[in-house]
This record gives sequence, C-alpha cells and structure tokens, in this order.
Amino acid sequence: MPRAVREKQMMDAAVQTFGQRGYRAASMDEIAELAGVSKPLVYLYLNSKEELFTACIRREAKALVEAVQAAVEPGLPADRQLWAGLRAFFTHTADNPDGWAVLHQQARSQGEPFVSEVGVLREEIVAFVTGLIGVAAREAHHDPGLPDRDVAGLAQALVGAAEALAGWANETPGVSAKEAAGTLMNFSWAGLENLMHGRGWQSR
Repeated sequence: MPRAVREKQMMDAAVQTFGQRGYRAASMDEIAELAGVSKPLVYLYLNSKEELFTACIRREAKALVEAVQAAVEPGLPADRQLWAGLRAFFTHTADNPDGWAVLHQQARSQGEPFVSEVGVLREEIVAFVTGLIGVAAREAHHDPGLPDRDVAGLAQALVGAAEALAGWANETPGVSAKEAAGTLMNFSWAGLENLMHGRGWQSR
C-alpha cells in the first residue's frame, strides 16, 4: 500500500480515537488496531503520540478552513457570503464530529503546544470573517464604515458563537447544519445590518 494511503488510514484512526476517547485516554495500541497496522508502524510513520495528535489538529484545521473558504463566492452580497460560510462551517463540523471534537474540545484542554495549534486555526477563521464584515460595511457605506477595532471585535464574537453553536448542534439530535447556520444568521445579521447603517445599540 502506498505510504500516503497508509498514513491517511492511520490518521483517520487517530482522529476517531482522539475525538471519541480523548487525548489522555487514547492509546497508540488502539489507534494501530483501528487502522489495521502494527504499533511500530504507527511510530515509524508518525513518531510519537504528541506528534500524531499535532498532525491530527493540523489536518482537521486545514480541512475546516478550506471548506469554509471554498463555499464563499466573493461576488455575492455580504449576507449571502456569510450565509454560505456558516453553512459550510456547520456542515463540515457535523460531517466530521470526531475532527471537531479534536479541535474544539481535546486540543484546547491539553495545554501547549496543542492550544497554540488551534489558535492558528482560529486566527485564520477570524481573519476570514473580518474580511466578510468589512465587505458588508463597504456595501452599506461605500467606505470602510466601521472602525477596524469594531470589525475585529464583531468577528471574534461571531466565530466564538459559531464554535459554541457547533458543539451544541453536534450534541443535539435533529439539528441540521442549515438550521444551525440559520440560527446564527438570525442572531448576528440583524445586529450587523443595523450597525452598518449607523443604528448601533446605546446604553441609556
């Protein structure tokens, strides 16, 4: 079997095991058995358990970012771009629950260097959403409209909400990716649209 195919087989087994059992509880023996290979072969290809887990984080993060970016067509109105990105995000996390568990639950709870690896993913997603919000502001005002600090804060809030909602959707039977995306659009877009037109909330 070609090395790339064998390595994918082991990585798939590792993501499933880490996602379902957790990093600490997962063993290289389990991963090797699930992949149908010997444990020495897993070590030969992927070195240590820590390096294997890091490789899983990077692979799942790359797949998620690529799925979201591929779904968004730059020429669409800003709300349609955001809708497409959210649907892609929730579809990917629903279709890959073990990968999402590795990224959202396991990696973040294991300290360094894993937290930093997930931080790279989050920065990419936040940067992408920041761009979408910037597009919306330009559509509304024909100029940047909102201060950069406000746009960055909104992007952080939106990504945080998407992460939390994906975890809830994956644990709640019957919640589709479309429904999760619609929930977040209803929650976020009305507020964003008001902001774009200068109708922000003011404390009294």
